[in-house]
Amino acid sequence: MAEFILEIGTEEMPARFVPKLAAELEEAFAKGLAESMVENGGVKCYATPRRITAHVPSLALTQRAEEETVTGPPVRIAFDDAGNLTKAGQGFAKTQGVDESALFKMETGKGEYLAAKKTVGGGKTVDILPSVCIKCIESLSFPKKMHWGNYDFAFGRPVRWLVALLDDEVVEFTVENLTSGRETRGHRVMGPGPFTIGSACNYFSVVRDQCKVVIDPEERKKTIVDEGNRLAGELGGAIVWNEGLLDEVANLVEYPKPLIGDIDPRYLELPREVLLTSMQSHQKSFGVEGADGNLMPHFLTTLNLEPSAVALVKKGWERVLKARLEDARFFWEADCKVEFETWLDKLENVVFLGPLGSVGDKSRRIETLCAKLAETLGESKSILPGEIEKYALAGRLAKADLVSEMVIEFDSLQGKMGGIYAERAGKGEIVSKGIYEQYLPAGPDTPVPSSLSGALVSMADKADTMAGCFGLGKVPTGANDPYALRRCALGIARIIMEHELDVDLETFLKWAQGAYSGVKWKGDQAESLDKLMEFFAQRLRALFTGQGIDTRVVDAAIGAGFSDIRTLKARLAALAVFSKRGDFEQSVLTFKRAANIIRKQGDEAGEPLTGAVDPELFEDEHEIAFGTKLEELGPRFDDLWENGDFDGLFGLLGELRPAVDGFFDNVMVMCEAADVRLNRLNLLKALVDRLGRLADFNALQV
Repeated sequence: MAEFILEIGTEEMPARFVPKLAAELEEAFAKGLAESMVENGGVKCYATPRRITAHVPSLALTQRAEEETVTGPPVRIAFDDAGNLTKAGQGFAKTQGVDESALFKMETGKGEYLAAKKTVGGGKTVDILPSVCIKCIESLSFPKKMHWGNYDFAFGRPVRWLVALLDDEVVEFTVENLTSGRETRGHRVMGPGPFTIGSACNYFSVVRDQCKVVIDPEERKKTIVDEGNRLAGELGGAIVWNEGLLDEVANLVEYPKPLIGDIDPRYLELPREVLLTSMQSHQKSFGVEGADGNLMPHFLTTLNLEPSAVALVKKGWERVLKARLEDARFFWEADCKVEFETWLDKLENVVFLGPLGSVGDKSRRIETLCAKLAETLGESKSILPGEIEKYALAGRLAKADLVSEMVIEFDSLQGKMGGIYAERAGKGEIVSKGIYEQYLPAGPDTPVPSSLSGALVSMADKADTMAGCFGLGKVPTGANDPYALRRCALGIARIIMEHELDVDLETFLKWAQGAYSGVKWKGDQAESLDKLMEFFAQRLRALFTGQGIDTRVVDAAIGAGFSDIRTLKARLAALAVFSKRGDFEQSVLTFKRAANIIRKQGDEAGEPLTGAVDPELFEDEHEIAFGTKLEELGPRFDDLWENGDFDGLFGLLGELRPAVDGFFDNVMVMCEAADVRLNRLNLLKALVDRLGRLADFNALQV
């Protein structure tokens, strides 16, 4: 076994490219070796802003050899009447590289064919690797590729060198003007090189010791975190780490060197969010907080070298950040002089989405929806009558900060600044929290709003966008979702479930549609609502199946209704438990049979089925037992449903099933007597109506 190294040296890549490139190269190289039948001990890839490296620590020197049987033309074509090979048979032998005497006849499902056995593989790995390397390099994807010089080859950034070594042997291949070799380049300042790599086993030591490059991104992150924590600890503080920024910084440098800088304490008068955003978005730096949770007059940045004059470099960073903080302070002071009404007036001139009016129109719709939600949830969430107008105000002011100086400069602070300004203006916690948390959840892995007002404003905002887009026919298709409607639907569902809100989804979406006025819709609003509900069903299905729940169980739970998302989650959990019981499949078959009879024979009853049963028409003891049991369990079913005890409800099915099985085994439902037949169908209808609230048993394929 041998060791192999491939290094692609480039101009500096954007940080967002780096981890993706390592993952892509690792997948492509592993696939290339597998397809080439080259045994190996696995591929590991690393990336920095200036290099992408594939390392195979254990690689076979020759391909795996395999014998395979290849079929050729049918025997009737391969031989003439005298039994001699025809030109077709001779051509097959020549094509496969075997002697004519090695050919044989083989029976297949389509008849008798000429066949040959041949050995494939067995070639030298060093001869195979060039094509694998070229294919992998060309397969790497970028948001946008670039050309340089007069070359046709395109890449994310210009490629400057290629290293390819199998042990101490160069694996030679060419990409445009570059031919692979054993020379690498290092850190632009601390070890520019070039440096010669004698063998693949020396690569990592050369890169570390001579090139002064930390090639492993996880090691770069650990260096930043460990050293940052140490430096902050010396000041009696702790770094305010941001995982996304940490990943970015680790992929901006090849030789991380954390450095603590200072800021003027007067800037600490700015809101925490403003300070951190100024540090993070512009300077890729982290804040430092004290034991009391307040920010300290320091920041942590990461250099890409070991400076010879630390004090000078530190002063430079401080000067640049000071300019950013001075801007932020100017915006803060300017905004604090403005009333919310001024911003609301400006929103009338900000377009929301084409025919859907201005952002001012949107804020009034959100206000309406928040008021309706607060009224609906008043009792269950202990909202006092006087507080409803505060929830409405939170909706009305939600978008006001979009025209503030601070948010125009730092758009990532939208919502947050509005909440801060509302608190400062004395609007109260309901209003300020509602505005501050309105954009949560921002994705499937981010938290929902912690406050009820934040939850309601977020739901109202998302429902308004969805109702408007669906009304205009702007429905997501495939991967195309420019208005993030999938995220909106998922956000609404998560908020309802995690806050346990007693909100009927269909009613809520009707409110959202009704809040619009004067808009020319593309289609009928009832049809649009149906599409919205189906869209939510798809998102809920994706959400729950993504959590590992059996698809058929999810479909059965959603099929029974999902407008009450709050209880859907609990009902689905209970159905998932029920599906693991030993008698589950038999129970499903029993209750599916009842549903099928109603669906197929219901029209033959002579009149609509209501589920109302007359015990006087019972004729058989099994019919009586079924009717009695169903009547006996009715109050218990309703009580368990009212209390949300879905495990108990599915437990009732176990009690009920013997009576249902006895009925099916001994009673003819479609008998000749019309009144008895109708009564028996209504008995099954009463059963199906109750079961249909729990699950769509027809969706449970067993």
